[in-house]
Amino acid sequence: MNGQELRDALRTEMASTTPPPPLSTPAALGRARRARFRRRAVWASLGSAAVVLAVTGFAAVVRPNDPVYQPAGGGFPAAGSSTDTKEPWPTGPDGQPQEDRTARAGSQYDRGVRLLSEVVAVVPPGYTAPEDPADQPAEQRMLRTQQAQFEEKVNGVDRWSYLTTVAVAQGNGTGRVIVEVHDAGNQLPTEPCALARTFWGMQGECQVETVGAAQVGVVVRPGSDDRLDQWSAYRHPDGVVVYVAQGAQLDETRPSLQKLPFSVRQLAALAVDDRFHLR
Repeated sequence: MNGQELRDALRTEMASTTPPPPLSTPAALGRARRARFRRRAVWASLGSAAVVLAVTGFAAVVRPNDPVYQPAGGGFPAAGSSTDTKEPWPTGPDGQPQEDRTARAGSQYDRGVRLLSEVVAVVPPGYTAPEDPADQPAEQRMLRTQQAQFEEKVNGVDRWSYLTTVAVAQGNGTGRVIVEVHDAGNQLPTEPCALARTFWGMQGECQVETVGAAQVGVVVRPGSDDRLDQWSAYRHPDGVVVYVAQGAQLDETRPSLQKLPFSVRQLAALAVDDRFHLR
């Protein structure tokens, strides 16, 4: 076979091959939206690259399924994958199962919204809590975010967690305050510092602070994972767990705060504060 015959044979083969179906943009976007990240707090950690992912809708869900987790490095598989829960998602207010772990309406969603309001309310004097533009889509918001997420079913009862991130600004610097709450019945540790070190899988130098009769674990200095600067953890007597964290940097596109909003004592007191005790 000479060169011309080889080219003719290749053309014939290509002409007889069935072309792939055209890309369905709505279907692709739908899958991407279902897989997007509920933990917008982590977007801020990733800086401008995360903003690009958020805008295109291709950020992945990275919430945990065990007591030690790392929102920036792995977690739940995308909804619909073979390793995801075999049980249907919790039923929404419309009577239909949710499309994924995130509640977008109903009582759990309302708790997440309330938690966001409470976090904004505790921003100390001298700092402001800037807002995203009113017309900005929810998946692109970086300055104030909230999410209510189904974690697991324990003895027939749905267990949820709630996460809020609020940007805090002073002068030219912008940092953030994060509050995360887990329903009673969770499998998180009881000892204060063991509990604190489970937050986002991060480790660090921990001390126990006494707030009234409560013992609160506070990581005052992070280890090699420095996404956040300090965080506190408290398990209420009824089993509800509250984490309160602060970071001097919101993302890589903005200058950092010169001073963290809360002292260690204040951070511990916030973990005990009843306004974050969702139940």
